[in-house]
Amino acid sequence: MTGLPYLDAATLERLVPMGRAVRILEDALRAGLDPEATPQRPIVDVPAGQLLLMPAAAGRYAGVKAVTIAPGNADRGLPRIQGTYLLFDGDTLTPLAALDGIALTSLRTPAVSALAVRHLASGDARRLVVFGSGPQAWGHVLALREVRPVEDVTVIGRDPGRAEALAARCRALGLTARALSGEPETLAAAVGEAGIVACCTTAREPLFPGKLARDDVTVVAVGSHEPGARELDGDLVARATVVVESRAAALEEAGDVLIPINEGTIAAGHLAGNLADLVAGRVVAGAGPRVFKSTGMAWEDLVVAAAAYEAWT
Repeated sequence: MTGLPYLDAATLERLVPMGRAVRILEDALRAGLDPEATPQRPIVDVPAGQLLLMPAAAGRYAGVKAVTIAPGNADRGLPRIQGTYLLFDGDTLTPLAALDGIALTSLRTPAVSALAVRHLASGDARRLVVFGSGPQAWGHVLALREVRPVEDVTVIGRDPGRAEALAARCRALGLTARALSGEPETLAAAVGEAGIVACCTTAREPLFPGKLARDDVTVVAVGSHEPGARELDGDLVARATVVVESRAAALEEAGDVLIPINEGTIAAGHLAGNLADLVAGRVVAGAGPRVFKSTGMAWEDLVVAAAAYEAWT
């Protein structure tokens, strides 16, 4: 692989802006890509954390993302999540390029959420609440502005300094923004007024009581990919029209869905559809909240990486 081109974070951002990433993902689904056909990723526990391997093939390309999750890295001043993406020719499996795997994740995850929000949320949703203050929280602010007229952002995070820093970045975009703590009074007011709620955390327990969410809110939850971890409670999930990336992936990895199923709060049939169903207009939303639960899938990395490579060449 001598001389294999490497697309770093800045190059990826230049080649595939957020709005284009949303369109690329939708185009792939409209062209017939089936999320249910994506191989399940192996997750291997190691002493320092986890190794994730995410392979996919579609159209002219194949690819694989190798990701590491090391919770202890925060104390070392290192990223918690790291990774690399390898893109291959689909016919010969010749390596074509390597990409910054974390930049790719930071792009495609909020783009997937924005695609779901485009088809789920009220057209005039202007108030956004973001739980979390890291790269995914920032990415969701950028992505959701591409599909809805977001003008007001509330950041709720465990670290007041980081939450305020994210709010300041939002204000620099011309948005009204503030950072709040997770106290019950502030949660009730912020969540109760939100048109969109984005949950982008490492939490393992629900971030807020589901009863706080009004019936016309759209909630996206992207932080967990383990059966025993969740950001949403069973009350919200039971009230909501729930869309997932794929049923197979959600029923394997998504604690936000699996825990309510195991508790008897919902049945597997409560899932209204996957992302392809949503884009195709096959999801019928009920009167309550709408929830999009994602765990991250390899096909998303592949179609965005392929688009970046084609733009680079």
